Amino acid sequence: EGRKEEKVRREKERKEGRKVRRERRKERKKKERKKERKKERKKGKEREKERKKEKRKKKKGKETEKERKKERKKERKKGKEREGKKERKKKEKEGRKEEKFKEKKDVIPVFQYLRACHKEEM
Repeated sequence: EGRKEEKVRREKERKEGRKVRRERRKERKKKERKKERKKERKKGKEREKERKKEKRKKKKGKETEKERKKERKKERKKGKEREGKKERKKKEKEGRKEEKFKEKKDVIPVFQYLRACHKEEM
């Protein structure tokens, strides 16, 4: 009878040990999963922070790009105005040249006439 009781007691202990080990394993896994979730949340937060940073950079970049575009536009406008001034000056110069040429044209026939008259007299 003593041996039987001993055997039963050992069997109970073994079963109890299994239960305990199983419980501990469950607890360990639970803790590991909790740690993993925590890590994932942390990573997610970091990713979110990075995305926000990138967004801010992009926004800043866009603003500076807009400013640059405006400046370029102004420069182009100034350039066009300068070109316009140059063109106007050229046209005015050409106009003056044409006027002088017209005057000369008017003067030339008079000289030719005088020359012709002079030749006739001789």
